[in-house]
Amino acid sequence: MTKLLSQCKKICLQTSLILALGVAPLDIPVFADIPPEQINQRISQLKNSNQRWIEINVTTQRLIAWEGNNSVYAVIIATGKPSTPTETGMFTLENKLPLARLRGSNFDVPDVPYVLYYEGGGAIHGAYWLGRFGRPVSHGTTYMAVNHARWLYNWATVGVPVVVRE
Repeated sequence: MTKLLSQCKKICLQTSLILALGVAPLDIPVFADIPPEQINQRISQLKNSNQRWIEINVTTQRLIAWEGNNSVYAVIIATGKPSTPTETGMFTLENKLPLARLRGSNFDVPDVPYVLYYEGGGAIHGAYWLGRFGRPVSHGTTYMAVNHARWLYNWATVGVPVVVRE
């Protein structure tokens, strides 16, 4: 049942993205709900490259921006609460918007700054309404303080891998 709800959430988020942006998601497969050992293998591959990539750890509530094996920025974040968890898996950054309105069945937040959308309906963005990070409180997206979100927005480009893990 939980997996079904997760898939429904993903479809709803993708539909919201299509409606908000007027574009369909890229034809890149979503690698969610994969075993942790496969995620760890991907992390190892990325660390052995010179590629920029983003790691989100939902257990430690930390986001790290990497260039190969070098961490270039680390910050405390807030991910999805237990009823609306942040999906783990391997994704790709699909789109960037400096400002967006985020809506769901029980929320409508205008002027959300520095939004980075990754496949599967995931997003990383500034959260001006949250004063304390380091605990899961979102509806599935990754919240950051606005100044940190600005840095990540300027550093990341479309196509950057996003690894979300426990």
